[in-house]
Amino acid sequence: MDEGEVRWDGLCSRDASTRDAALENIRQAVLRRTAKNPPAKEDPSPESSEGRLASATARDKLNEMLARLLMLSKRCPFRDVREKSESILSSVQELGIRIPRPLGHGPSRFIPEKEILQVGNEDAQMHTLFADSFAVLGRLDNITLVMVFHPQYLESFLKTQHYLLQMDGPLPLHYRHYIGIMAAARHQCSYLVNLHVNDFLHVGGDPKWLNGLENAPHKLQNLGELNKVLAHRPWLITKDHIETTESFCEVEALMEKMKQLQECRDEEEASQEEMATRFEREKRESMFVCCSEDEESALTRDVSRHFEDTSYGYKDFSRHGMHVPTFRVQDYSWEDHGYSLVNRLYPDVGQLIDEKFHIAYNLTYNTMAMHKDVDTSMLRRAIWNYIHCMFGIRYDDYDYGEINQLLDRSFKVYIKNVVCTPEKTTKRMYDSFWRQFKHSEKVHVNLLLIEARMQAELLYALRAITHYMT
Repeated sequence: MDEGEVRWDGLCSRDASTRDAALENIRQAVLRRTAKNPPAKEDPSPESSEGRLASATARDKLNEMLARLLMLSKRCPFRDVREKSESILSSVQELGIRIPRPLGHGPSRFIPEKEILQVGNEDAQMHTLFADSFAVLGRLDNITLVMVFHPQYLESFLKTQHYLLQMDGPLPLHYRHYIGIMAAARHQCSYLVNLHVNDFLHVGGDPKWLNGLENAPHKLQNLGELNKVLAHRPWLITKDHIETTESFCEVEALMEKMKQLQECRDEEEASQEEMATRFEREKRESMFVCCSEDEESALTRDVSRHFEDTSYGYKDFSRHGMHVPTFRVQDYSWEDHGYSLVNRLYPDVGQLIDEKFHIAYNLTYNTMAMHKDVDTSMLRRAIWNYIHCMFGIRYDDYDYGEINQLLDRSFKVYIKNVVCTPEKTTKRMYDSFWRQFKHSEKVHVNLLLIEARMQAELLYALRAITHYMT
């Protein structure tokens, strides 16, 4: 029986009878495959090379099914699916078939599994989120299980991901997942690459594209340069980059002219000059916060083939006497310019992204480690503004002197690693900052980091689009 005949999607249904029918179909398929792949004998009869190849292929397909059942037994939000999947695995094991083992323990190498919410122990709100995510994706991935520390943010994140990757839009579904592969590969994140590869194939993507970026359509290859610069040095984005993806994004058909940039504030006031000086000082100092070179990540072909110019990486935006103009938020901001432009390019996405930014930035339980009733707004703003400062983005109304008072150097090193070279982040780095804080608080820090970086990249890219269209 071909695995293609097995209907896994029935397990995503909220209807128990539909799930039960799908589980029975899967059980019978597994037993049939098991019968065709009995345990290896001690003295097997010789096989031809064709026979050995066929046997290996059959075993691989059986192992794929068993691995999927293992995942379902641990991570399906529906208890009946978890229990029946475990029962099927037990039946196979009793027949002498070795079942796969999990590759790791829990969704994060940094956080002990016992401190992560276990599927099956969630409350009603979280169960709804898990069920919604599972119904759409057919899985509960590691990212969801770590973000569960912050349900309000997770809900916003999942809505945005669903809209971007699965709802009707200007790009075919397989294009969207291929772009996801390119983006994740740029930081050598094999986990996300593999998730998008599976989704790419599931929605009908051409497997040949996965052999390397050069095999993808020219329109997607053209995004390689933009992806590279956005990932590592977004301040270098210009309207020229937008002109070279014009035909792919169909920018002219989706965009309208933006309003004139609002007038700059008068900077002749002493307080403004002083704040500008502090910004420049903090920007210079951020260059001397070095990313760790202790543990170079191995660049495997499985990841590197999805992007070009593997030597291109993060470099400080201003070094060796080179001057990069400061990006001033009052000239081009997310709230006044980027938000509306994104909505014009991709209706409703601006609202979803904006909600995600606001939730991550404003999220607080008014706690810091063991202390309660704490106003953390000053700390959250310092983290967010420090990341934007690293990318050359300045807020005129912010006193950058607060950053050095609130963020020590070791924390800045962690921030820079996660934001600029996430592929080099280690458990040692994660453990070394804010030792007395809860894992949930550290996860929140990481949510702040990824959202601040995303907004910084968007600001540079959207400003370039605006310059291009004007």
